[in-house]
Parts: sequence; structure tokens; C-alpha cells
Amino acid sequence: MNPAQLADAVRAAGAAALTGLGLDLSVLPDAVSVERPRNPEHGDYASALALQIASQAGVPPRELAQAIAARLSEDPAIQSVQIAGPGFLNIRLSSAAAGSVAGIVVEQGDAYGHAQALTGQRVNLEFVSANPTGPIHIGGARWAAVGDALARLLRAEGADVTTEYYVNDAGAQIDRFAASLLAIARHEDPRMTATPASTSARSPARWSSSTPAYSKCRARRRCRRSGRAAWR
Repeated sequence: MNPAQLADAVRAAGAAALTGLGLDLSVLPDAVSVERPRNPEHGDYASALALQIASQAGVPPRELAQAIAARLSEDPAIQSVQIAGPGFLNIRLSSAAAGSVAGIVVEQGDAYGHAQALTGQRVNLEFVSANPTGPIHIGGARWAAVGDALARLLRAEGADVTTEYYVNDAGAQIDRFAASLLAIARHEDPRMTATPASTSARSPARWSSSTPAYSKCRARRRCRRSGRAAWR
């Protein structure tokens, strides 16, 4: 029994408990979650379903938790259910149910965890966008890992994913950087490359929207953002 199957079992037990108590089934959420307890001694999984719906159902949380626990205990995959605090359900799986997940993983191999929920959908995922005018830092490295992991998850759900390192090659900062490189190539002081359009006499020149280089850069960015094929 995996967490998703256990969550379905908890919801089914909740529905049976509400019916047995003569309560309204509409208070039951469409999806129920189970979590790993911080302390393993409390069980394999925990659920707060009774606490979530007790007030709407008009019954004390602990009373509802007891009714849900009684229904859950009938499942052969569940070894025991204990009620903690005001109505938490601490659930322990049987050894056979806990070990069955490992068997499924081995049997399915690389296909384990894959689904088709996003089949037919195309996703263009941009991430990182490290600053090209400064040193890389831990923030950029972190988002590289997060972006790659997200792409793998989307592919596992069947999506056609294209990953793109977003090249931050336009804007005032890049303009100043390009102007400073050009000044150095001309053996000029990059701090003295100002133009009338600049904000400071000591700041590098900035491209205007009428320059060919600026227009080409903007066209490349629009092409990339629209998802068209590689631009030249």
C-alpha cells in the first residue's frame, strides 16, 4: 500500500464512518492527505481528517476519529490505528503491505512513478538565468537543480518538455557591459564612454532602440519567448 492508496482508504473509512453516524457526507473532501509523522514511534502515517471535518459534521473530533479508526482497522493492509491528541489518526501498516511497495518498484523498474496525466501537453521550462556580468552564486546553482528536477517530474507525467537556460542578454546592465568591453578593445577607459543618453558622465554608453544591435537582440528575445525554432 502506497501513500495514495492509503489516502483513498482513509477517505473511504471516513465516508463509512459518517454514514454509520448518520452524518452529512458532503463535508468529506474530494482528496485526503496522509503524512509521515515526525516521530516514527507514532506510526507509519498520520491523518488529520477527523479534525478537518468534525465541526462541519457537528460531532466531536475524537468521536469521529474513533469511528474512522474502527473502519480503517478492518483493512488487512493496516496493522493498527491509534488516536492521538484531539483526533489525529496514527496509522501503522502491516509488514506485508509496507513491503509490497518495494516489490512494485522492482517489478516496474524504470517505469515506476510514471503516468500519462500530461500526455500531449508541451512545456517550455526556463530556469537559472544567471547574471552574465557577475560571478555565479549558490542561488543560481539551487535553481539549476530545482529546474532540472521539475523537468524530470513533468516528463514522468507524460509531458513533452523543453528546457531552456534563459540567457539574460538584454537590458541596461548588458548594455553597459557591452559598452565597457568595446571601450577596452579600443584601449579606452570604460568609465569614460558616456553618451548624451547616459545618466552619468562616468557611465558607459547605452544602446538606443534604433541601433541594429539592440533591434536584433530584441528580436531574438521575442523569438525565444514565443517558443519558435532556433533563431539565427
